[in-house]
Amino acid sequence: MNTDKTSIFKIQNSRKLQTQGAFKIGAHNSVVRVVRGSCGKTQPTGTHNRVVRSFFAFLERVLHQASSFKFGQCRLDWSLKIEVSLKFDVWSLKFLAASSTVLFIPLGSSAASLLLTGATVHTVSGETLVPGQVLIKDSKIAAVGRSLSADGATTLDLKGQHLYPGMIALNTTLGLTEIESVRATQDNTEVGDYTPDVESWIAVNPDSELLPVTRANGIAYFEPVPQGGVVAGQSGLVAMSGWTSEQMSVKKPLALHVFWPSMELDTSPRERAGRGREKPKSLEEQAKERRVKLQALADFFEEAKAYAKARDAAEKGSAPVPLKTPAWEAMLPYARGQLPIMVHALELRQIKSAVQWATTNQYKIILADARDGWMVADLLATNHIPVIYCETFSLTTRDTESYDAHFTAPEKLRKAGVQVAFGLSPKVFNAPLERNLPYEAAQAVAFGLPADEALKGLTLYPAQMAGVADRLGSIEAGKEATLFASDGDILDIRSNVKHFWIAGKEVSLESRHTKLYDKYKNRPKPASD
Repeated sequence: MNTDKTSIFKIQNSRKLQTQGAFKIGAHNSVVRVVRGSCGKTQPTGTHNRVVRSFFAFLERVLHQASSFKFGQCRLDWSLKIEVSLKFDVWSLKFLAASSTVLFIPLGSSAASLLLTGATVHTVSGETLVPGQVLIKDSKIAAVGRSLSADGATTLDLKGQHLYPGMIALNTTLGLTEIESVRATQDNTEVGDYTPDVESWIAVNPDSELLPVTRANGIAYFEPVPQGGVVAGQSGLVAMSGWTSEQMSVKKPLALHVFWPSMELDTSPRERAGRGREKPKSLEEQAKERRVKLQALADFFEEAKAYAKARDAAEKGSAPVPLKTPAWEAMLPYARGQLPIMVHALELRQIKSAVQWATTNQYKIILADARDGWMVADLLATNHIPVIYCETFSLTTRDTESYDAHFTAPEKLRKAGVQVAFGLSPKVFNAPLERNLPYEAAQAVAFGLPADEALKGLTLYPAQMAGVADRLGSIEAGKEATLFASDGDILDIRSNVKHFWIAGKEVSLESRHTKLYDKYKNRPKPASD
């Protein structure tokens, strides 16, 4: 039996090994899953008798002691399963089938077809199936229902667990930063105010330790956001699994990022302001600077549209081909309205100004951050502007606001008819916290937002904003098999992700956190006096 396919075999409790068949293990990492029951002592046969006997003796000891262990790379979860990563040279092993089910699956590979059964299936786009079944074939979801035919597929029982589509984290600095205090690990900003040709997905570090940590909580894709100027560049959608940034990028570009100029005026008395070298500015001077910045932004987009018209005319043969400029080439899909512009705005006046600019010029925008968006919810709904709300746990900024103003904001936006996705603001210190994304939505649920809407705000709505809803964001036949199983409601902080598939391949849930946990949990106890 080839290990490219999932091999199923069972071990009986009778302390006797009977030949059922044979398979080969290649020189690669493999995962052993033992589900239900326990195994007795076995006496394997074959040319590598000693190695096999040692392995089964170890497995027996783990099952009976039900304690943490370390063998190559391994982790025990006694309530559900045991996962063991091993490395072997090529050899053959004969095995028995009886009471306890064991799955040998090469880590990072996928079976030709896999049937997931017994779980509560949260389809997101339709009804929740309790219990339901999902059939995966060739990286796609082949079928979803209450009772499906296995049709030769490997069956994995997820009884008592919840199955969700992989979450999507928009508006992040993941992959572009590692350690905030180490400048060499920061690659999220660019010099200059107008740099639309910057492509953030190229700079993603596939070896970042923050990615496995985030992935372990059910987040499958993320959007690294460039920063530094007014028009900071373009972002793409990047998978949480892959060897290189090119391999991980699934959509590029996704959006152009515009950081709206500040609209606030410093009204502090002049004798109190500007104690440093900078001379304090009057309200008139500040207002003039604000108008200049807004006009510069408007002029930049007008020039981009003029370049797009010149390119279109040249393609029709009615005008000479304009000199190619990287910045203007990058602006083409946005000037033509083919891709969205993600406008980052917090304050009420910023949001109103951005909406007016977008509607006047018929730009397709997504409002990101949106701290004060709930104050103009009707305006956003009328103009069909979706929101990535990133301020759930931010402190209120006005002494007139209730303590729960940001907790209730997503529900106020939803009631007005605004599509709300959840995120964390793209600040460097938020990158390690991206794993907490589902709890942003959970807090909004505690203050009135329906749970199904919160789940959509983590999955389907981000997929729609990113333009990938035809393949991601829900559990539907024909979509990519990117989904995860948890031992409880994912909005409950006590729940843990137990399985994760990205594009049909099961990915490791190991991270720096789990490695350190195993390391220090197995620390030898100090010798007694």
